[in-house]
Amino acid sequence: MNWIKTLYFNFKMFPFNEARKLPVFFYGKVKFQSLRGKIQINAPLELGMIGFGQRYEMNTVHQGIAELNLSGTLIFNGYAQFGKDYFLYVGDKACCEFGNMNSLATNSKTICTNSITIGNYVQTGAESQIIDTNFHPLENKITGEKYPVSAPIKIGSYVYTGNRVSIMQKTVIPDYCAIASNSLCNKDYSEIEPHSIIGGLPAELKKCNIGRDWESEKANMEKWLVVTNILKNY
Repeated sequence: MNWIKTLYFNFKMFPFNEARKLPVFFYGKVKFQSLRGKIQINAPLELGMIGFGQRYEMNTVHQGIAELNLSGTLIFNGYAQFGKDYFLYVGDKACCEFGNMNSLATNSKTICTNSITIGNYVQTGAESQIIDTNFHPLENKITGEKYPVSAPIKIGSYVYTGNRVSIMQKTVIPDYCAIASNSLCNKDYSEIEPHSIIGGLPAELKKCNIGRDWESEKANMEKWLVVTNILKNY
């Protein structure tokens, strides 16, 4: 537990009556690049309901390379956990919104320069990244057409990704969708039916009528991801 960063962040970013509830916990070493933006929690505040660097995976050692740059708006609609050595960037005028019971595993990278919206019960595997920009302006050298540098990302609810998945600008992931490891998502997949698996470079439909059994896992997720429940277990 990093009490210095935890206390500093909460009392800097929230009004006193909210900050004293310590809704955001930081674990391990983290660098605050910027805290010029704002954070909003649209749920009843509880101790440590947002965990940065939380050790909830098999591997337990921090490398100490976590960074947070909050210049825009960061919204949480419930509990969320970032695994060890995360990188979270929310640029000026950008909005990054997480649903309830989101978890992003070790070495996750989230870069929001426009808009990223994530639904409830979304879990991403280790070394995955969600990036709504290609960072540099591109153009068609024959027609002169200019391509946008960034575009929104929207991820539905009950979505699971394997390790090393890249979700890029313009991506739309429907509810109850699983994404295979090492896949690249870079388009609107809204036409895919729920309970489907997509995968590949770029990702495409692989299997239908198969998906994670979320109902059987909810109790364990709440037991091992929610800090107040973890404390009760001890």
